Amino acid sequence: MNEILEPGMMVRHPGAPEWGIGQVQSRIGDRITVNFTNAGKQVVDGRHINLELVTMDPY
Repeated sequence: MNEILEPGMMVRHPGAPEWGIGQVQSRIGDRITVNFTNAGKQVVDGRHINLELVTMDPY
């Protein structure tokens, strides 16, 4: 799933729901940098964590 992530996409970390929703800043190989609402900028190892894509409902 991580291979489809692009900057600007919104995600959640399944192991750290308290971090809130995050916006992907970059993805270089398996290193994904995400700016989370409650945890700030975090670098996630995509080999061990599959981030969950968040779809924003316009209604």
